[in-house]
Amino acid sequence: MPLLVFISDAFSLSREPNPEHDTIAPYLLKGPVDEGGICFDFIKEAIKRFDDDETFPAIFNDAMVKLSTQLAGLSMGDEYKPYVQALQTYARFPVLVSNLAKHACFKLPLSPHSIERNTILGPFFRLSPLQPEVIKSYFPGSRTLDKARITNAQDALRMVLRTHQDDLFVITNAFIRAGPDTRNRTLDWFAYILNTNHKRRAIQVDPREVASDGFMMNVTTILDRFCEPFMENDFSKIDKIDVRYFRRQPRVDISDETKLNADQAAADKYYAEKEDGESNFISEAFFLTLAAHHYGSEALNSQLKNLDREIKYLEKHLKAMEAERPKLANAPHQLRLFEETLKRHNNVLEKTIALKYSIEGVLLDERMQSTSLRFMRYVTVWLLRIATGSDYKPGTETETIKLPIEIGHSDAFAYLPEYTLQNIVDNFKFVFRWLPTILPSAVGEEMIALCITFLRSSEQIKNPYLKSSLVSLLFSGTWPFMHLKRGVLGDQLISIKFANDYLLHALMKFYIECESTGANSQFYDKFNIRYEIFQVIKCVWVNDVYRQQLIKESKVNRGFFVQFVNMLLNDTTYVLDEAFTKFPKMRTLERELEDRSLSAEDRQKKDEELQNLGSQATSYMQLANETLEMMKLFTKTLSEAFTMPEIVSRLASMLNYNLETLAGKRAAAELSVSNREKYHFRPIQLLSDFVEIYLNLGGSKVFIEAVAADGRSYKGEVLDRVSRILSSKHQKDPADIARWDKLKAKFAETKEIQDQAELDLGDIPPEFEDPIMGDLMRDPVLLPSRHIVDRSTIVQHLLSDPKDPFTRQPMTIEDAVPQTELKEKIEKWRQEKIQASKDKLSTTTGGDAMDTAEG
Repeated sequence: MPLLVFISDAFSLSREPNPEHDTIAPYLLKGPVDEGGICFDFIKEAIKRFDDDETFPAIFNDAMVKLSTQLAGLSMGDEYKPYVQALQTYARFPVLVSNLAKHACFKLPLSPHSIERNTILGPFFRLSPLQPEVIKSYFPGSRTLDKARITNAQDALRMVLRTHQDDLFVITNAFIRAGPDTRNRTLDWFAYILNTNHKRRAIQVDPREVASDGFMMNVTTILDRFCEPFMENDFSKIDKIDVRYFRRQPRVDISDETKLNADQAAADKYYAEKEDGESNFISEAFFLTLAAHHYGSEALNSQLKNLDREIKYLEKHLKAMEAERPKLANAPHQLRLFEETLKRHNNVLEKTIALKYSIEGVLLDERMQSTSLRFMRYVTVWLLRIATGSDYKPGTETETIKLPIEIGHSDAFAYLPEYTLQNIVDNFKFVFRWLPTILPSAVGEEMIALCITFLRSSEQIKNPYLKSSLVSLLFSGTWPFMHLKRGVLGDQLISIKFANDYLLHALMKFYIECESTGANSQFYDKFNIRYEIFQVIKCVWVNDVYRQQLIKESKVNRGFFVQFVNMLLNDTTYVLDEAFTKFPKMRTLERELEDRSLSAEDRQKKDEELQNLGSQATSYMQLANETLEMMKLFTKTLSEAFTMPEIVSRLASMLNYNLETLAGKRAAAELSVSNREKYHFRPIQLLSDFVEIYLNLGGSKVFIEAVAADGRSYKGEVLDRVSRILSSKHQKDPADIARWDKLKAKFAETKEIQDQAELDLGDIPPEFEDPIMGDLMRDPVLLPSRHIVDRSTIVQHLLSDPKDPFTRQPMTIEDAVPQTELKEKIEKWRQEKIQASKDKLSTTTGGDAMDTAEG
């Protein structure tokens, strides 16, 4: 073995080393099958001498350090494979791997950006198609590439990256399996990377202060694969993930991470109390991988979203610059400077678009994302078990989870980093959007259990946006997809018992809760959330159990149900008002844009204003349509609940007001706008929907009285016009029109009786009059301020302002004391007046039509 002799001679302690012959790096680089390379037999023979001559381990270590240093100057576009193959050869021998892990360069206290260049494994993980010089080779002239060319380049990119990541896994796995000391050193290296890259999740990321995207993606993918052996379908090893990990001596630093349901001070105190014992490898791999997703793949996912915005901005800026070119035609010097600036901006745009294509190529790898999804399923099940204290496993009886979760049930859950749940949400949302074909085989009922559990027990999570994203997951899961008409989750939402028991209440609860998110944008955020809630409810409504749940809520949780319906009415009123006020402005702008004498600048300004108004109107109309759809479903199922005293007057007023807006005398002029369908504005359908709600509630005398009593918007002629419109447009069948005409007659008769009764009642005795509304009280209650008001008045007030209206002190409806004796007096006085009115009216019209006055 001449090479072995050469080594002994070259590194003899009696000689001065020759720089040209003091390393075996070139021989390692050639590979074991090359004639000039180092074969396996040679390595085995050399290893035998390790214990006898300390020179030999140093020779091998120094050679690999040298190769690593050389590789740090290369990219995936260079001849990098010999270096990877050299380390693979090295990795076949545990002794070599163990010695290498002890080298000073294996893990150094370096900056995040230096780790990937100046540690031994760093340059190997640094290789990626996301390196700038490699991106350019895959996507030259990115602005002009067609879709097929982009797709082909991304496929090629993924193939190369997969092969490299397979090699990285073989290498790293060898380090993990080389022995406890080497495994710990390797895990320390991964942990150091993660702990020094927290800034990757900052709003503004400075690339000079963090590791590169390609490096972090490789780290995430390899750690994902370390979790594969314990990610079994039966979750048999899930108990080995120890939640006490962060209270021992954790490798992963979460000290500056937001916690799921605890502030910084409480978390610091909690983690200051240490647990005895050491964490097992499964726990180490699990928590390292969780952190890697947060700082690696999910950070890259966020960057992809930002790139879309950046590209749009750059394109708009370049367009504006191009428009300035003619102004410089007679100024050569300025024109030359302008062209140079324009070229720089074009180059930035080219690079940004190419980067976007490359990131998509990396992230849209089905194999990688499937592995990631399996890991997230495991995180989901583990998180549910920790939060609920149950032994929940998908596919078993989910009754092991009892909702709502008791407050303080699991301290460990509250102090977990927020990204534990955020990773699940972000990963599934990304796959829902970009790679839905892998979902049917990767998503189980654990996702439904997660969303319902934390929407029903939302107080367990501090971040309102994180909670609302659970609604988005359910919403995305009900989108029609391939052969799945109700999406990947819809059929399970309809059928599984856990959803049947808890879904509707959870959605209604969060519908109320999202009224206030604590953010500046909360007013608009709630409409998006509620739109998604409606879609989920519509999907599951085919199962009658949800109708029964709604009935149960109205009876068992009356206050909760009233609050929900009150917000439903608020939303309907607001979004329709907002949309309807946009249309006259839009119509005015449309007419102004027809003027050919408009300057280009004015035309552009008006067109932008029209587009902006149209976008707002579209959003409002979409939500209005969905809100009405929900009211149709609910009033059909539960008409009596919508005629509660706390609800019925507001509901009747809302219906009357919008009917007048759509069918009143000025409606045609005010709501006329071009291309209504573009804005989801379908006035005839809206009229039909409102009439359907009237018909659903038309069997209630209380509702009829409330409609007729609305002095502001109830107009018989508007109702007649509605009949003519729906009949002429054939929007309702004759049977429904006939029912509507009968209901109109009841409104008119009741209105006549009410008007007469009001005359006959005369002045209401002061002690019977509601001091806030000025109406006759029906159910008087005493407030803490010692004022007496009607129950429906204070209920309405407390729905939006939980304070006594007279003293502004906090109060609840339970603080209102019923005034039974006064109630009886009022009812006696009222009945006497009504009877007198009936007696008087019967002398001219007969008595049959007046039964509606009672109630």
